[in-house]
Amino acid sequence: MEVINKLFWGFPEFWGGGVAHSLFILSLVLTIGLALSKVKVHGISLGVSWILFAGLVMGHFNMMLDEHLLHFLMEFGLVLFVYSIGLEVGPGFFASFRGGGRVLNGLVAIIVGIGVVTLLAIYFITGTPFATLAGVASGAVTNTPALGAAQQAFSDLHHVVDNPSIATGYSVAYPIGVLGVIAAMVILRYVLRIDMKAEEEDARRGTGYLEKITLNTFSVKINNKMIDGKPVREVHHFLKRDFMISRIYRPEDNNHHELVKGDTILNDGDVILVVAHPQDEEPICALMGEKVAFDWKQFSDSLISRRILITKSELNGKSIAQLQFRSSLGANITRVNRSGVDLVATPHLKLQMGDRVTVVGSELAVSHAEKVMGNSLKRLNAPNLIPIFLGIFLGCLLANVPFFIPGISENLRLGLTGGPFIIAILMGYFGPKYNLVTYNTISANLMLREVGFCIFLACVGLATGRTFVATIESYSGLIWIFYGFLITMIPVLLGGIIGRYCFHINFFTLMGVLAGCNTNPPALSFVGERSDTDSAAVGYSTVYPFAMFLRIITLQILVFIFA
Repeated sequence: MEVINKLFWGFPEFWGGGVAHSLFILSLVLTIGLALSKVKVHGISLGVSWILFAGLVMGHFNMMLDEHLLHFLMEFGLVLFVYSIGLEVGPGFFASFRGGGRVLNGLVAIIVGIGVVTLLAIYFITGTPFATLAGVASGAVTNTPALGAAQQAFSDLHHVVDNPSIATGYSVAYPIGVLGVIAAMVILRYVLRIDMKAEEEDARRGTGYLEKITLNTFSVKINNKMIDGKPVREVHHFLKRDFMISRIYRPEDNNHHELVKGDTILNDGDVILVVAHPQDEEPICALMGEKVAFDWKQFSDSLISRRILITKSELNGKSIAQLQFRSSLGANITRVNRSGVDLVATPHLKLQMGDRVTVVGSELAVSHAEKVMGNSLKRLNAPNLIPIFLGIFLGCLLANVPFFIPGISENLRLGLTGGPFIIAILMGYFGPKYNLVTYNTISANLMLREVGFCIFLACVGLATGRTFVATIESYSGLIWIFYGFLITMIPVLLGGIIGRYCFHINFFTLMGVLAGCNTNPPALSFVGERSDTDSAAVGYSTVYPFAMFLRIITLQILVFIFA
C-alpha cells in the first residue's frame, strides 16, 4: 500500500526524487486523456481536450507534479505548440490577405472585435477581475496560446509567477467554447434559412470568396478570330490573369495534342486545357471561345500527368521560370500544391521543399523532371532540426524585447507565446527566399505540435485541479460558465449573420471561418461531416493564422491595460 501511495503521490526518496514521479503522473494523464479523445457522441468529440479534464481530476486528488518541473513543462509545451503552428502556416500567412482571403480575414477581425467588446462589457458591468475574465475568454474561444499570453502578461505586470484564476477560468470555459460554436452553427443554419444542397453546389464551383484560393481545370475551344494565330504569351499579356494552358489539341493535325509553350500559336478550332481560379473562368472563356467537355484521357499514350514531390534543397526558393522545364525537358508544371492549397503555376512562383507539383509531358520528360526535383520521401524523412531550435532561440529573444504602447505604464513583451509564433511565421515565409530549408513532413510537424499541446493541457489541468471542483460548485464558477457562453456565442452568431448578409459568403466556407476564428478543430469536423466539399477546410486554414495572431496579441494588450 505504501508503494502505491508513493507511486501516485510521490516521495522525495522515491525513484530518485520528484522528477520520475512527475513524469509518471504526466504520462498517466496523457494516456487517459488521449484514450478518452477517441470517444464520440453523435459524431462529436472533444478530442485532446480530454487531457485537460484528466489533469483536472488527477489534480483534484492531489496527484501533483514538482512545482518547478510543472512550470517548465507548461511553458515548453506551449512553445513547441505555437512554434510548430507558425512554421506550418508561415509560407501562406501573407498570401492569405490577398484576394478572397482579405475578405475572410476581415470578417475574422470583426468577430474578434465583437469578442473584445463583449469581454469589456462583462468586465465593466460585473466588476469581475480582468485576470479571471482573460482566462474565461481564452477558454471560450478554445485558444490555448491566448491563455499563455494572458499568463505571461499578468506575470510581467505584477512580477509574479502565475495567477491561478486565469487557468481556472480557462478550464471552466473550455467545454463551452468547443460545444458553443457547434451549437451556434446549428442555430445559424436555421436563422439564415440555408439551403444545404444549393450551398454545396456553390461550394463545388468555388464561390463564396474561395475563388482566389482554389483552382479549376476546364477545356476551351478556340473560336475567336481576334486570337486566331496569336501566341499564348500575347494572350496572357492581354488577359492579365493568372492561368495556365497545359495542353492543346489540334484536330487538323492528325488528332495530335501537345504541350503548350509561350510561343505556341493558338488557332481557330483548337481545344486547350486551362488551369485557373474559378472567378477567371468566365473571362477566359469569353475571350478565347467556349467551354467544352473534352476527354483528354484518350491521349494518355503520348502525354502523362504526374504529381512530383520537391525534396531537393537546392530548389528551395527557385521560381518555376528558373527551372526552364519547357525549353530543356519539354514538360510543363501546371499546378503547385502547398500545405493543401493549389496554386497556379505562374513563371514567377517560387517553389519550396515539400511542394507537390503536377507535371505534364512525355514519359521521358516527366521522368527527367522527377530526377531534378527529387521526389524522394526518404530525403524528407530526415527532419530539419536547425530551423526548429534556431527559431525557438530567436523566439525567446524576441519574447523578452520590451516595447512601449502609449497609455500603458508597463513595457509590453510578446512573451513565450507571441515571440516564437512570430519568428516561426517569418522563418516559414522568408526561409525559402534565403535558401533556409524550414520544411518538415506533415507528420513530423503534427507530432511536434500535438506533443507540445498535450503536455501544456495536462499541466494546466494538474495545476488547477485542486481548486476546479470548488470553483464549479460555487456561485462564481457558474457565473464564469455563463460569461464564457456569452463570449463564445455572441461573436459567432453576429459574425455569421454579418458574413452571410454583408459579404455573401458561402455557408460552408463561413462555418469554416467561424471554426478557424475560434481555432476550434471539433467544430471544423462537425461541418466537414455535413459536406463533401473542402470549402470549410479551406476557409478554416485561410483565417487560422491571422485569428491565432489576433487572439494572442489582443488578449495580451487587454491584460496590460485592464489587469
